[in-house]
Amino acid sequence: MVKKHDFAVDQVRRFLEPGPVVLVSCRHGEQTDIMTMGWHTVMEFSPSLVGCVIASANHSHELIRQSRECVINLPTTRLTDVVAKIGNSSGAEIDKFLEFGLTAERAHVVGAPMIGECHASFECRLYDDALVERYDFFIFEVVKAHVARSPRHPQTLHYTGDGVFMLAGKTISRKALFTKVS
Repeated sequence: MVKKHDFAVDQVRRFLEPGPVVLVSCRHGEQTDIMTMGWHTVMEFSPSLVGCVIASANHSHELIRQSRECVINLPTTRLTDVVAKIGNSSGAEIDKFLEFGLTAERAHVVGAPMIGECHASFECRLYDDALVERYDFFIFEVVKAHVARSPRHPQTLHYTGDGVFMLAGKTISRKALFTKVS
């Protein structure tokens, strides 16, 4: 049995963050931005829907509201310092692509740029904005996906708060235990 102790409920996210930290790139008109985001969740497989919390105080929030699209980019641990610096700067004050030496690549479907240094880039269009006003919760449909062939399981970052990241660990397979055919 594991002994547990009381824990502050406003800190449970340190254990429940849904996935790897991503970099969200966006463009509206001539303005571009990149934001660091850890609050996202896969909601559906087909169509491929991803829910994201993008706070209204974030410069990217309004650019995405206006353009109704973005690119969700998956950085690896190689970009740890850049991820932290992007998350602690404002696109209203600096050009983050220029400031952090990132390559803005032309997306195939959306107007927002992809980040060339990231392992994967998922072009997204706003699918549902019913929860944006109340919770800053955007629901995007991934309309085009780009993923590097190698490594198959990249080492990604997972944010636990207070400037601390965990790294994705080794992969283990239990395919033999999954009898349900999908």
